[in-house]
Amino acid sequence: MKLYGALLSLSLIWGLSFVFIETLIGTAGVWGTVFLRCLAGAVILLPWVFIKWRKHQLPRSIPWGVLIIVGVFNAGLPWGLIALSQTVVTSNTAAVLNATTPIMTGLIGFLVFSVLLNRWQWSGIVLGFIGILVLTGFEVGNIRSDHFIGIGTMILATSCYGFVSHFTRRHLRGFDVILLTSIALLVGAMVGLTGILWTQPALLTSIGQNMNVTFTISVIGLGCVGSGIAHLLFYYMIDRGSAEFASMVTYLVPVTALFWGHLLLGEPVTSQLIMGLGVIFAGVYLSTRKKRVSRSFVGKKAS
Repeated sequence: MKLYGALLSLSLIWGLSFVFIETLIGTAGVWGTVFLRCLAGAVILLPWVFIKWRKHQLPRSIPWGVLIIVGVFNAGLPWGLIALSQTVVTSNTAAVLNATTPIMTGLIGFLVFSVLLNRWQWSGIVLGFIGILVLTGFEVGNIRSDHFIGIGTMILATSCYGFVSHFTRRHLRGFDVILLTSIALLVGAMVGLTGILWTQPALLTSIGQNMNVTFTISVIGLGCVGSGIAHLLFYYMIDRGSAEFASMVTYLVPVTALFWGHLLLGEPVTSQLIMGLGVIFAGVYLSTRKKRVSRSFVGKKAS
């Protein structure tokens, strides 16, 4: 029962994250939202890292280069792309598109990591892209050229998640997850800070001047809870349940995001949104139906 409680709690937290992003980007901007989200999440996790350090439970050798790549592609870059998307699309649409992560994971695995996919998984990938087309009203122009920010940048964000999933599995299998997440969040905060300095350096002073109750709650909700405590819940479900059980949150987050977006932001839940979500869900089911077998292409030289 505790596992299902954790699953429901995590889906509600991550679904609400899209509302918090919508609230923050107006004041903090795209990269300010990334910086605050990552920094607040790291602040929550670092005490656990300190405790592990005191108990000599941390690994002696830390692969900093690998962890920096994970931080960029698991936090800094995708969260920036999601925030950028939500300057154009609603939190509802962003959450539904975020559900394509398992589908993009399969595609990136095939294209970059030589992962072999079966016919069911290919069918799932095709269905996932049909779901995206449903969301756009079958107007392909909405995901390219001048309309790329929104749906296109969300697809890039899920591609980042897909890449880092395979990259982490290959290079950090068995690595301490609390330390991994903490470093990734700190790297993400540096990406956000770099983005601020590059695009809107004036935000560093204006953010403090524009802080209010809603802003503070959003930072705590998105960073401390959504990026810190939520990861602890996720790893708890993997530890006490299984990775397959934890992955069920993929199906619940878009549903809770639709609920929160409609309740708190008054965003409409349209039939087009529901149809797109249903097709994407079908694609996710097929693309994750069986474990993929990874091996190098025949004749490929080892690097």
